[in-house]
Amino acid sequence: MPRAPGVLSFTQPRADASRRSERGSTRVNNKPTYLSRDGLEKLRAELDEMTNVRRAEVATRIHDAKEHGDLSENAEYEDAKNEQAFVEGRIQTLEALIKNATIIDEKHSTEHVQIGSTVSVESDDGKETFTIVGSTEASPREGRISNESPVGRALLGRKKGDKVVVRVPAGDFSYTIVTIR
Repeated sequence: MPRAPGVLSFTQPRADASRRSERGSTRVNNKPTYLSRDGLEKLRAELDEMTNVRRAEVATRIHDAKEHGDLSENAEYEDAKNEQAFVEGRIQTLEALIKNATIIDEKHSTEHVQIGSTVSVESDDGKETFTIVGSTEASPREGRISNESPVGRALLGRKKGDKVVVRVPAGDFSYTIVTIR
């Protein structure tokens, strides 16, 4: 039977299916996750909560909603299924983060900026202090910036006294590294 242009048939394999199976799932991320020991423990605790508590709660909600009869017009059932999808997705994400975890060395060099360093910088706006962390633990309001952020990338590998220019959409910022600890 002829198909309309751009419509895939369920019986025809997609052109990129062989590439996907060679590489594995296209959604699995294998890049390292830089974490402190405390950050890794928090992720493990969240994974434990999701797998042992939330998963069971959602299964109970789905079971109870099914008992109300017609699933086609059952908002509680739809809501529970959506929550189940969220919980299962979060579990997969946490498992991947933990599997790819690289612990940040707490006894790092103070000669140059690296992940785990706390860096004090001076700019025209005054003095600021940043701790360089992995993207999972980043919290700019608390002074923890990602190694992947523009400022984090610009500071990595630099030494005390270096002047660093950071290019961001709002313009260029100049920092001078004052201390590394």
